[in-house]
Amino acid sequence: MGAFGRPAELDSLLREIGPVWQQDIRAAGDRVKAAYLPVLMAAPRGGIAVTRDLAYGTHPRQVLDVYRPATAREAPVVLFVHGGAFVRGAKDINDAMYGNVLRWFARQGCVGVNVEYRLAPEAPHPQGALDVAAACAWVAEHIGDFGGDPQRVCLIGHSAGGTHAASLACDPSLSHLRRGVNCLVLVSARLRADCLPQNPNAAGVRAYFGDDEAGHAALAPMAHAAHLRLPLFVVNAEYENPLLDVYAAEFVHRVAVARGVAPRHTTMAQHNHVSIVAHFDSGEQRLGEQILDFFAACCRAAA
Repeated sequence: MGAFGRPAELDSLLREIGPVWQQDIRAAGDRVKAAYLPVLMAAPRGGIAVTRDLAYGTHPRQVLDVYRPATAREAPVVLFVHGGAFVRGAKDINDAMYGNVLRWFARQGCVGVNVEYRLAPEAPHPQGALDVAAACAWVAEHIGDFGGDPQRVCLIGHSAGGTHAASLACDPSLSHLRRGVNCLVLVSARLRADCLPQNPNAAGVRAYFGDDEAGHAALAPMAHAAHLRLPLFVVNAEYENPLLDVYAAEFVHRVAVARGVAPRHTTMAQHNHVSIVAHFDSGEQRLGEQILDFFAACCRAAA
């Protein structure tokens, strides 16, 4: 067994890939996904009912899956928004991811919601955030039918999904769409829209935010950090895609200055931009437990 309860082979892979992650993030990411897949497929699946492809809008990608523990009765709800550099990705990128995230939370007694959304360039800014808003509205109206409590909802966004979740939560132009979310968790989120040479996903940023790079800063979540009112937990990997960890620290600082108190922020040692979500349901529980602790504290404060 490796560190933090994960299998030894995954421990070795993360130690090998981490220091060279940024040399080729796509190839490294594929290796991480392939290594985690058999571990995730072997994880327990009993006691969790999955209802797939429920429509929250009219577009084929405006669908979500609900992961419901058999005992769910007014259970807390975790709503997860996947990444993909704005132009790719899905709620299921293989037979285990990203369902692994919601399955793990369901095994802890939560109702999990796995959200898919429209992609750029078909759906440019702010359409991703609008889809997250529509999914949240669906949860507020329907999650009670699955044993979830619409008054206790944690919104988690990874990578580009974190951009969309953060935009919904703090962009003043979208404030009329906010509904039924208690707290926000941003995992390896893109919080500044840069097209710098070191950004391997610059084309995706342009596809979503437009060709006018001078206007990107005003559109990205960083510009609106001071307007965030939700309790916030920011998470980044030790080995991130270029500058995402820097932007995470800047976002936390801006929120802290605006509030006069710093939000939660943690760096997941040894993890990279993909393993930070791939590890859910693999035997390693430290991030999941921190999120549950944060969520519970937010619900107590709101009671």
